[in-house]
Amino acid sequence: MPPIASPNSLNILIAASEAVPYAKTGGLADVAGALPVELAKLGHRVTLVLPGYQGIWLGHRFCHISKPFRISIGGMPIEASLEEELVTVAGACHPMRVLAVRCDSFFDRPGLYQDRDGDYPDNLDRFVLFSRAVIEAIDLLSARPDEVVDILHLHDWQTALCAVYLNALAQERGRGHLKTLLTLHNIGYQGIFPGAQFSKTGLNPGLFTPNALEFYGSVNCLKGGILFSDAVSTVSETYAKEILTAEFGCGLEGVLASRRGTVQGITNGIDCAAWNPEEDPYLPAHFGVGDLYGKRVCKQAVQRQLGLPNRDVPLLAVIGRLTPQKGFDLFLEVIAELVVLDVQIAVLGTGDQNLEREFLLAKSRHPNKVGVAIGFSEELAHRIEAGADMLVMPSRYEPCGLSQLYSLRYGTVPIVRRTGGLADTIVPFKPVTAQAGVATGFHFIDPSHEALLTSILLAIQVYGDRTQWERLMRAGMSTDVSWTRATKQYIQLYESLLKGSEEDRAIEY
Repeated sequence: MPPIASPNSLNILIAASEAVPYAKTGGLADVAGALPVELAKLGHRVTLVLPGYQGIWLGHRFCHISKPFRISIGGMPIEASLEEELVTVAGACHPMRVLAVRCDSFFDRPGLYQDRDGDYPDNLDRFVLFSRAVIEAIDLLSARPDEVVDILHLHDWQTALCAVYLNALAQERGRGHLKTLLTLHNIGYQGIFPGAQFSKTGLNPGLFTPNALEFYGSVNCLKGGILFSDAVSTVSETYAKEILTAEFGCGLEGVLASRRGTVQGITNGIDCAAWNPEEDPYLPAHFGVGDLYGKRVCKQAVQRQLGLPNRDVPLLAVIGRLTPQKGFDLFLEVIAELVVLDVQIAVLGTGDQNLEREFLLAKSRHPNKVGVAIGFSEELAHRIEAGADMLVMPSRYEPCGLSQLYSLRYGTVPIVRRTGGLADTIVPFKPVTAQAGVATGFHFIDPSHEALLTSILLAIQVYGDRTQWERLMRAGMSTDVSWTRATKQYIQLYESLLKGSEEDRAIEY
């Protein structure tokens, strides 16, 4: 018997520049890929709109659903079209609709946003076209009464202009009850372009002012989205507070403060089916909160793969983009003091070439203590998460973070800087939390190698007490890091926006 749709089901359109399994460069793709599926499971009609990148067509069944349409960008007409794939979601009332904006001259490229020479110089053109195509998709879907879009959920600067276009078209087309939510995954990326390129947006020149899209003489796409969306969310509660300050706001703290009442933090979840130590196909052995033996087998496998001796000593892991934002330069500063201890270090990542070089140098100097894999491997990421004893995330800022959530699932105890989502998702080891059995990791506050080293040394000390350490592991493995909680919070936010719209109409009447 098919699932019965809820009478309160919503029509939700999610626009993102990447989403698994179609295209990915970072955590945005994980969120934009998981959230629509979870919404569909709860009975909502969901459409995901993505750019038609070079690799998006492989392994998927897209078909044309619109005639080609033309969008003028800087006086140049660019032709695009919409293609559709219907995805069956287990337990959902309706298939999830995935729309890809086909414009090969803009999106048929090896990289999503850049190549070896850096960002594509026409990125403004590309995401102006994508945003305008999202508006076309709204019109296409809303042609049927039962598919009129209720919520447009935008993600990061690449889609932020959609909110501006909707506002500009409100009087022309009649906006109806459609509400927009803009989620900020990392406010450090704002889509800033030279002011001389503003005409490419096709917007009224009156919007190129400090009260709209102008930002110190430049065009700031994210600023426009913040100002013209009905609400703004971030990917953790602490980050929602941090971005209102000069330290974390990246120049937009004043803009965000002006919309303080609409900014909300909703902490990300993870795909617990894909990250499950009891069934993970990448692992040489499985384990769970009730039986940890397989984790020892996974540790030995990681040691072999990274060329480290098979020894029962603390194995510290570093996984992710090797950048100063992630604080991995701080970790490099403490390696010399760690290698004199009886520990091992496993590194997987790519990024800043200087950091890559320094990690490889540490490996060459201490081959029995440091194992390094430059690049990214999904299989090795799973294996290290399963085999390591501790994960080190010394981020200078971290909107949410996903690696620490994976670590909790795999009994790998996180050592994190207390910022953003790291502060929200890891319960720090203290006498009171340890005694209560709720501690799941270790915090440090100052972004310094001294503070990081102190936290690592404490973790190594606790590791020596196996009873205490396994209590930490099991507390983490028992933590709910699924998308269920976050999805329900998004639905509550959607409904509050629509309720506000209904109240506004009642007042007008």
